[in-house]
Amino acid sequence: MKGPLFYSKILLFGEYGIIKDSKGLSIPYNFFKGALKVSENPDNDAVRSNENLKDFAKYLEEMQQDGVVKFDFDKLNADIDEGMYFDSSIPQGYGVGSSGALVAAVYDKYANDKITVLENLTREKLLKLKEIFGLMESFFHGSSSGLDPLNSYLSLPILIHSKDNIEPAGIPSQSTENKKGAVFLLDSGIVGETAPMVSIFMENMKQEGFRKMLKDQFVKYTDACVEDFLTGDVKSLFSNIKELSHVVLDNFKPMIPKQFHSLWKKGIETNDYYLKLCGSGGGGYILGFTQDFDKAQASLKDYKLEVVYNF
Repeated sequence: MKGPLFYSKILLFGEYGIIKDSKGLSIPYNFFKGALKVSENPDNDAVRSNENLKDFAKYLEEMQQDGVVKFDFDKLNADIDEGMYFDSSIPQGYGVGSSGALVAAVYDKYANDKITVLENLTREKLLKLKEIFGLMESFFHGSSSGLDPLNSYLSLPILIHSKDNIEPAGIPSQSTENKKGAVFLLDSGIVGETAPMVSIFMENMKQEGFRKMLKDQFVKYTDACVEDFLTGDVKSLFSNIKELSHVVLDNFKPMIPKQFHSLWKKGIETNDYYLKLCGSGGGGYILGFTQDFDKAQASLKDYKLEVVYNF
């Protein structure tokens, strides 16, 4: 048995801001993927994943009492007893949606009356899916917006206008010819955990100064970046990303691993690249934007970079 593939995602813009109704833009990232599988000779990872699925199934049975979604538990539990696991190349704790892909795979295979990708996806259906996925993914993070699984399930870029207003988005198509600019991932080499980072953020939100900064600066530049990216205004985009990178360095220091503070600053000072959080931060990937990838690569020669998108 091998289920369909579900891909990782990258939230280009909107981390933390979407909690406070900033815009956001999330894109599928096909470099990493996962699928539900049963294997004749499971390795340690498969056994661990199977145990995790057992706990997840119990959680879903409790969740089903809310009546938001119903699952075929006979089939799910029978497959888990047979040794089903989630075979995934998506790194965990890296901000690219490892739990989101698993949630999408389980919903796709076991939800009754599921909303499918093939039907006309109205705003109501998208919000319903987001609500279901948020409840399902809360098992992994304590609380979830449901956006990661939604992105993985639909395999479409998603534009977030606000909590209650999301739509599939068309992003400018990319060709690599004569394109020097890029969005890239920088591997911090550290595994990040979402829950502690979110609780630091929530604690900061109790301070009026932090809330003001979030509204007047962070959300403002995030929204501008989303608009610029979707309209293909590269000049304005980089001016806004520079501001956003600065705001994050000044106000989200705990989410940036210490050894990257000077690297972050160097990007802003040299304009070779600008860094921002990928997901909740604390480790995993850091997202980079550059107008000249060769220059950024030379400047970051000690780090492993993966290109996600070309300008």
